[in-house]
Formats: sequence, structure tokens, C-alpha cells
Amino acid sequence: MKIALVVNPFATRVGEERLTAVREELMKAGELDVFLTEHPGHATELVRDACGRNVDAVVVFSGDGGFNEALNGLEGNVPIGFLPGGGTSVLPRALGVPHDPVAAAQQVSAAIVAGRTRRISLGRVNGRRFSFAAGVGIDAEAVRRVDEMGREHDGKRPGDLAFARAIVASIAANRGHVEPTLEIAGLGRAAFAFVANGSPYSYAKNVAVQLVPDADFELGLDFVAPTRIRRRSLLWTAYALLRGHPRAANFLVGHDLDRIEVRCDRPLPLQVDGEDLGDVEEAVFEAERSAVSVLV
Repeated sequence: MKIALVVNPFATRVGEERLTAVREELMKAGELDVFLTEHPGHATELVRDACGRNVDAVVVFSGDGGFNEALNGLEGNVPIGFLPGGGTSVLPRALGVPHDPVAAAQQVSAAIVAGRTRRISLGRVNGRRFSFAAGVGIDAEAVRRVDEMGREHDGKRPGDLAFARAIVASIAANRGHVEPTLEIAGLGRAAFAFVANGSPYSYAKNVAVQLVPDADFELGLDFVAPTRIRRRSLLWTAYALLRGHPRAANFLVGHDLDRIEVRCDRPLPLQVDGEDLGDVEEAVFEAERSAVSVLV
């Protein structure tokens, strides 16, 4: 078996000792080549090259941004595994992979040997794949605010608390009011939109954030979009979202969809899997059903 291991050496939980242990586990499954990412987008290039060399499996040791890049480089029917190297690492945790990278490597190694995979769907927006979540508006603005904080001296990205503060700051910048700023085709107007390919939408430390609880990796796309936010209803809206029980009168919702078209009144931030894709006036979300085989 030929295995390509793509590693982001700057991810929060990636270090020399863990990488050595991960390599030892994966080498039990076959011949292993290790590739370190050096710049944004590099994982896409490395995975595409590996698929072109007919590897039997790709494993990614990174955070969610690296997983996203890898999925955008994946070609053919090459199975892929994810080892949680980021501070949050939503994708592998949502797939039931152990949060400890070495334990995850043991599981993925065993899956390679046994040929054990799970077929899952992916999302795509304006041509870019995403694995678990995307958003237009407030949460994408929060991603951008976190990115603007920069990284620590060791290259680590700010964690969950910084993201929570960024969401609060984004709402506060609007004085607690967020009016409708976009149109979801065929459904109506909303203040912002969360689109999910699976559940949970994210994690806050060990707590799963179930914004779109019915989303499933084996189905199409789900979304939830508050129609507007007022200062007096802010706490209720946050509670309804975090509990995963949005009330139809105040939210637009959709389940197991193949396509979601969003048109913005003005350019709004767009994010996928926690990665800032810049401002857009239109976002077309599409489901890629049964797109990839995941090593589990």
C-alpha cells in the first residue's frame, strides 16, 4: 500500500513528537511518504500530485483549513483520512475520529489495512468544496476578524474563545441589529446564513455547537438563516441557534437540498470550513452527494 501523509507543521496540535508517533502508526499499513505544507493552498497541490502518482490512500494531519485544501485537491476514488491537528478539528471529530492524533492514526491505519471506508457527501460553493460548514455574513466576518488577529510566534492560530469574541464583536459593530442583507432564492430574505454539510456545525472546546442539527454527511445540504436580529431578541436568537431549534417565523430553514442560491444586497464575507473566501455578491451552494471515501 502506498500512503501519502500531508502535514501542516504549523497546526496547533502538530509537533515533532506527535508526528513521529503518527508516522509509526501509519507505516504499519504500508509504504509512507510524508509531505509538509509550506504555504496556503499547498495541501491542494500536494494531494493532487499524490493522486496523480496513484497512491492507495491520502492521510491529512492538520486543522480544518488543511482538510479543506486537501479535499479540493482530491481526485479519483482515492480514500482519505483525517488526523486532528488543529485546535478545533471539527471534521474528524464529527466523523467520530478520536481527538488524540496518535489514536486517530491507529484507527486510520487499521482502516487502510481493512479497506474500511465511509462514503460521505461534500458541499461546494462557487466552485470551492467544503466538508462540514460554510456561511455568508456574520460567521464569515468572525472568521475574518480571527484571521486579522494574526498568529502566535509559533504559527498557531487563535482558538475557540477568540472566534466567539469575534462573533460578539461582529454583532456589536451593528449595534445589536442585523437587518436582512441577502436573499435566499425561492424562500425569502435573511440577515445571514449558515450552511451545513454535517453536524455539529462546530465545537466550543468539548461542546458540540448544533446550529443545524439535522444535517448529515450522507445527505445533501442544510441551512438556517435568521431573518433579522434585534437587540431585544439577540439572546433568544442565540439560544435558539445553539439549541438547534430555530422557530420558523424568525428563521429560514432548509434540509437535504441539492442547491441553495444566495444573492447579497452588497458584497458580504463568505467562509468555508473556517477559511475566508473574501466578499461575494452571490453564493451558489451545491451538494456533491457520495463524493469521497473517508477512512474510518
